[in-house]
Amino acid sequence: MTPLKPYLIRAIYEWVLDNQYTPHILVDAEHPDAIVPTQFIEQGKIVLNIRPEAVQGLNLDNEHISFNARFSGKPMKIYVPTPAVLAIYAKENGKGMVFDPEDYEAPPPEQPKPPVRGSHLRVVK
Repeated sequence: MTPLKPYLIRAIYEWVLDNQYTPHILVDAEHPDAIVPTQFIEQGKIVLNIRPEAVQGLNLDNEHISFNARFSGKPMKIYVPTPAVLAIYAKENGKGMVFDPEDYEAPPPEQPKPPVRGSHLRVVK
């Protein structure tokens, strides 16, 4: 079964935009695969504005969120693995969803396919 979290992130993102609010995500900046601007990290976390006008190339994938943005005038490619997303909410009223980092279920690894062997049938004359 695919994880629910990325679907909830996309749904809340759309809901926030539909209500003309500003979507923000709270990110665990200490996640080993997260690429975020280090100068804005506070207590191991960072808040990122993901409003369409603030980012370019936003990708809300099942495995990650990625986009390009400017921080202190410098362009940066942001990469946030889905397990590192701690919350998504509207800046203006704080409504959204907080996620428990322990609840993320990674998709099961693909099972190797058994080797294809020749047929056990043989021609009888």
